[in-house]
Amino acid sequence: MEKYRMVFSGSGGQGVITAAIILAEAAVLHEGLIAVQSQSYGAEARGGSTRGDLIISELPILFPKVTQPNVLVCLTQEAYDKFSPIIRPGGLLLSDDRFVVPRKKVDARQVGLPMFQTVMEELGDPVAFNICMLGALMGLLGVVRVDSLLAVIARRVPEAYVEMNGKALALGAGLTESPEG
Repeated sequence: MEKYRMVFSGSGGQGVITAAIILAEAAVLHEGLIAVQSQSYGAEARGGSTRGDLIISELPILFPKVTQPNVLVCLTQEAYDKFSPIIRPGGLLLSDDRFVVPRKKVDARQVGLPMFQTVMEELGDPVAFNICMLGALMGLLGVVRVDSLLAVIARRVPEAYVEMNGKALALGAGLTESPEG
């Protein structure tokens, strides 16, 4: 397994920190991997910038800070503009194509998906946007199994939202599948 150095970025209320925590717990509790997760918030709780850093590895993690991620998720234009320069060459940059327009030449595989639009059309509630993003990320990388994520979601998310989040996870993974032709 490659060491994954991830940065999830967006604005307060989008759930990027929650998504990072869910992925870290799935890796540690259900996959037997080692993970370190940290976060930072802007001045405002909702609408301010947020960043969740996550390292997942099979080997001990000697430095817990992500300085040059090989996986970057940007859910706002502000996050893209701020963090796209730090991505490791050849990495993966996942963004939502409703909120992010790639404006910079980035030496990374840039994938823009309609995650927010899909959640709104299929579920009608933006609360599962972050889980759809996790599904898309797992569809692209396969870091942990979907059932590991579902187990953590069932424990961390209010019971009324567990089913919706399971659907959002599947919707995100579905966005990464090639259309049959």
